[in-house]
Amino acid sequence: MAAYMKTSMPFYGVQKPHRDEIFRELKKRFTLTTARGYRAAVLGLWTGKFREEKYFAISVARAYPEFVGIATLPLYRRMIEEGAWWDFVDEIAIQLVGSVLLKNRKWVAPIMDEWIADPDMWIRRAAIISQVAHKDATDHQRLFRYCIARAGDKEFFIRKAIGWALRQYAYSAPERVRQFLTRNRAALSPLSYREASRVLIDRGTTRAAK
Repeated sequence: MAAYMKTSMPFYGVQKPHRDEIFRELKKRFTLTTARGYRAAVLGLWTGKFREEKYFAISVARAYPEFVGIATLPLYRRMIEEGAWWDFVDEIAIQLVGSVLLKNRKWVAPIMDEWIADPDMWIRRAAIISQVAHKDATDHQRLFRYCIARAGDKEFFIRKAIGWALRQYAYSAPERVRQFLTRNRAALSPLSYREASRVLIDRGTTRAAK
């Protein structure tokens, strides 16, 4: 498992189906009722030595949506910075940061505007993919602005994130994404463009984007 994830962090060796079983049982036995308890549980697991403990931290964080809000955004940022790999960052960015953004766009969008220019590559990636699950509620102007802002980024995970975010939005607004790709093909990396246009190719809507 460590070899697959290209990490030196140790694993217990518990595969996801078994982790899910364990988590369901633990959630029955231990219920979090306060924001303080929520934070303590997430951090207690997150600071564990083994990777599965960090996976559990994310599962706990997601399992209590009543505590997912602006106040916990610094916690999620810490987890992104310390996790610094896609298996942690993507779930945190989409399911936690993205949820906070969707519920509190007026206050959180300016924070994402700072994240997109952050020196930490994983924070920038989180800003790009934070709307992946927003579908029709996506702030497309901000998404497009982020994609252009990071279009020249040399990092593989940033270029991949741009393509992924645009591809997911294309399910909801294919024509809008097609027009964006047409206008900005020269600015986007081949990887970003290829990933972004995959849905459009399937739907046969890339005529002008070719």
